[in-house]
Amino acid sequence: MAVWLLEVRAGVYVGDYSVKVREMILQNIEEGLEEGNAVVLWSSPNETGFDFITLGENRRIPIEMDGIKLISFLPDTN
Repeated sequence: MAVWLLEVRAGVYVGDYSVKVREMILQNIEEGLEEGNAVVLWSSPNETGFDFITLGENRRIPIEMDGIKLISFLPDTN
């Protein structure tokens, strides 16, 4: 990850990259994720100015409401 992005905090990477590089980064994340989770965010020409996906198991899941992607929380199973 550090080859393409700046690690601003442990496990938090930031960068400005092309769609092709984003797809390659996503593929690398998916292959190495194991039991972890990740959120990938990028600039997009929509109402919010960005789009994102989540990978792996996470209590926060994206949902779409009225054309805008929001975050919903799954119930805590503990």
